[in-house]
Amino acid sequence: MWTINDFFDNNIRKFESKEALVHGEERLTWQQLGERVNRRAAWLQRQGVRKGDKVALQGRNSTSWVEFFFAIVRCGGVVVPVNHKLAATEVEYILRDSGSMLWFVDSSIFTELELSPERAGVSVFALDEDSSDSTIEPAGYGKQGAFIPVDVSENDLAELLYTSGTTGQPKGCMHSHKTILLAALSTSVVGWGFNIQDRVLIGMPIWHSAPLNCQLIGALYVGATLVLLREYGPRKFLETIQEEQCTVFFGAPIAFILPVQTLDDFDSFDISSMRAWLFGGGPIDSSTSNMLREKFKSDRFYQVYGMTESGPTGISLYPHEQIMKAGSIGKYALTGCDLRVVRTDGKNANPGDVGEIWLRAQSMMLGYHNQPNATMQAFDNGWYRTGDLARMDEDGYLFIVDRTKDMIITGGENVYSKEVEDVLVNCPGVSEVAVIGIPHADWGETVAAIVVSQDNQELDIENVKGFCQGKLAPYKIPRLIQFVDNIPRTPTGKMMKYKIREKFNQIN
Repeated sequence: MWTINDFFDNNIRKFESKEALVHGEERLTWQQLGERVNRRAAWLQRQGVRKGDKVALQGRNSTSWVEFFFAIVRCGGVVVPVNHKLAATEVEYILRDSGSMLWFVDSSIFTELELSPERAGVSVFALDEDSSDSTIEPAGYGKQGAFIPVDVSENDLAELLYTSGTTGQPKGCMHSHKTILLAALSTSVVGWGFNIQDRVLIGMPIWHSAPLNCQLIGALYVGATLVLLREYGPRKFLETIQEEQCTVFFGAPIAFILPVQTLDDFDSFDISSMRAWLFGGGPIDSSTSNMLREKFKSDRFYQVYGMTESGPTGISLYPHEQIMKAGSIGKYALTGCDLRVVRTDGKNANPGDVGEIWLRAQSMMLGYHNQPNATMQAFDNGWYRTGDLARMDEDGYLFIVDRTKDMIITGGENVYSKEVEDVLVNCPGVSEVAVIGIPHADWGETVAAIVVSQDNQELDIENVKGFCQGKLAPYKIPRLIQFVDNIPRTPTGKMMKYKIREKFNQIN
């Protein structure tokens, strides 16, 4: 099987003068993009990057982010995408755990983090050319010396994608050139029909597995054009679709809901060029689904579900199923993927049953970086246990009902309750804490905390939230906090999250 580098070079030869990448006023053909990537790769080699080396990328969507992604893998290196919303301690953990030798970061993010190169344990370069921070050197292009080709195979590691776990510590999902390309093939090419004429809009953070492996690599696979938004904004989102005649977009449900809610002139935008609206990170209920089809004047909505571990190959609810099965994640796994719903007794679920979703895919990760025990625990005879619980209806369609890993999805971002609890329990005056997700009409869920104080001390909600600043990404900080006398627990001491949710709802 070809590598990412093979496909990239192939497209440069085939589509030399075709538009490859658009970002604001910047427009690059495949030849121009290829030249930039080669110069970046030559520069990386002069910084000492060799095959197998880890290089971290942390920034908002940009041409330089894309260039460095392909330049790193061209050197035989491993890209470590880092969430640009993380707090300094979270970034430091990923840099050290991954063993990254270089850290490319937007200068504005670097300034806000106040994370020194010495503390991070890496060499730091500004990802943006016009760096506003004089303390870090801007990343460069190769000016002297040519790129020296590197022998890279399909099974070589290319990405280390970090995803939170139930222990609260992020785990790095190891993906090879092969698993990444198979993920792109299964999802974007076969599942959603990407083709050479598509203009794929990436408005969600590019470091997420879906925009990265499905949209970016999927577009590469077929020679489509990529259109980047530095950051999502409702008006800019619609303006870009109209101006660039975009055809495909993936986003969290809130990305579709916000324009309708906030823009009085929504109907004035011409978005008729769009042929596929992909949404994931949470289901859309039937009433919202009907509203969006009406407002967007389209019946081309796809609900998508997958895991970073699987590349993120998974399952999809197709346009013709949206009215009949709105809120479902679908029935059939995508090509190259198999799916089971397993009951607590180990048997496959029947219609009406609830069970855990298990996945098996060609694009499945090679394992968790430096965590063999966690890797072993995540699989059962080759099946990845997602931790998501789903109900199967009479027709075999799946509806997510809960998460065994207590994950909260807010605005498409994953928040694990324990990582928030581990921070809050260290807040002065706090004795116990339980974090849960509360349904939210726009964001899917919002983070909520029930707190027991020490010795009946009086705590201030804003002080508790303030304690989290700098220790958690802003979207992980609880929006709702309630103080209670005790937290429901089982006889063995485990928190009873379902009773906690009931208690919170009663209070509210």
